[in-house]
Amino acid sequence: MASGADAERPRDRLERKPSTIDHTILSPGTVSINVQGAFIVDADPSNPPTPSDDGAQHDTDIRLPNHISVIGGSLAKLVYFSHEPDSKDAGGRLNFVKYETDQIDQCLDFIKRLQLDFHAQNGSRSGKMSIMATGGGAYKYYDEMRRVLGAEILREDEMDCLIMGLDFFITEIPREVFTYDDTDPMHFEEARADIYPYLLVNIGSGVSMVKVSGRREFERIGGTSLGGGTLWGLLSLLTGARTFDDMLKMAEVGDNAAVDMLVGDIYGADYSKIGLKSTTIASSFGKVFKMKRQGETQAEDHGGVSHESREEDNDASHSQPVFKPEDISRSLLYAVSNNIGQIAYLQSEKHKLEHIYFGGSFIRGHRQTIQTLSYAINFWSKGEKKAYFLRHEGYLGSVGAFLKRQPRNWGRRNSFEEYPVVRPTIQHREA
Repeated sequence: MASGADAERPRDRLERKPSTIDHTILSPGTVSINVQGAFIVDADPSNPPTPSDDGAQHDTDIRLPNHISVIGGSLAKLVYFSHEPDSKDAGGRLNFVKYETDQIDQCLDFIKRLQLDFHAQNGSRSGKMSIMATGGGAYKYYDEMRRVLGAEILREDEMDCLIMGLDFFITEIPREVFTYDDTDPMHFEEARADIYPYLLVNIGSGVSMVKVSGRREFERIGGTSLGGGTLWGLLSLLTGARTFDDMLKMAEVGDNAAVDMLVGDIYGADYSKIGLKSTTIASSFGKVFKMKRQGETQAEDHGGVSHESREEDNDASHSQPVFKPEDISRSLLYAVSNNIGQIAYLQSEKHKLEHIYFGGSFIRGHRQTIQTLSYAINFWSKGEKKAYFLRHEGYLGSVGAFLKRQPRNWGRRNSFEEYPVVRPTIQHREA
């Protein structure tokens, strides 16, 4: 299979300007696929993808042959194939779009338009389009998808699709997998075939940790209920943010030191003997209790004031919150991410796994989240292990479902089991 259009191979080395790194993480780029290889064609930084009027958020794409797929959790994620304009080749491009799940109607309308476009382009040869569904959304939206799209819904195993999607990105796509640290904020890893065994840490509403020993050979070895849903739920209660992206934006400008108790707050400096810097978090939200008690003590010291005066003081204190939503967001993001990172390290040690890959909608290309998870793995492993991330980390399951319908010997290294060629499909998943 050849790609639909030629494209220049991207630069081997990423410019390390903060703006360039942020754009590269948040805008994963297109991936051109052919029988000889694949590479990401980065989007123009001056024209980043933005939410459209129908609620869709378009990410950058990958090139391939003829299918469509949707995945959802707190997000509904659509992956669909399109041919390159004016190309006679069988190759093309995978396009990535995401919707909030409360906009599922708009998502299905978008798929309906893709169906109409497909039939218009293929005429009598198009046949009936199938829909692939994986995960919770395969059940939650099953009846609605059948009603709106008028197509058969084929359900695939969620974990099977997740692993197949990750294997694809690791083995087939250069400039997809990267590590992060302060000195080298985005270091790309070479695509490689010898990937097993490895640990996948999939962070959605909760967290699953999966040991992958071979192609379609895996087991869930652990996890935690404290995941993206925890962060979203608590911040919904504690701040005025209405979406997960709003919460991440607040966390970017917050100062966790205003909320967390640090090592420096306890010792006044580093605790070098046991390797703790003064900025290390000793207790997440530790200052909240301390400052609350100080406020109560001050109130008790004014016990001689009248009841009316106390009510006025209470009204004044309630009108001026002590803690900023931005600081709360940063603190809770650190708490959840550090917890996940430590558990992931312990699982990798227990099962003797060198490579730890992070995926799922919790990450969302958010630099602070990536930095925190990377720091946790580096800290607990004493620099012996790294956290690996993917530019298309939120689409592993949908791409895996897509790959189950690929032609024989598809892919640069023929790295997937052979499946019969079928008509274009749509896949949907709820995580």
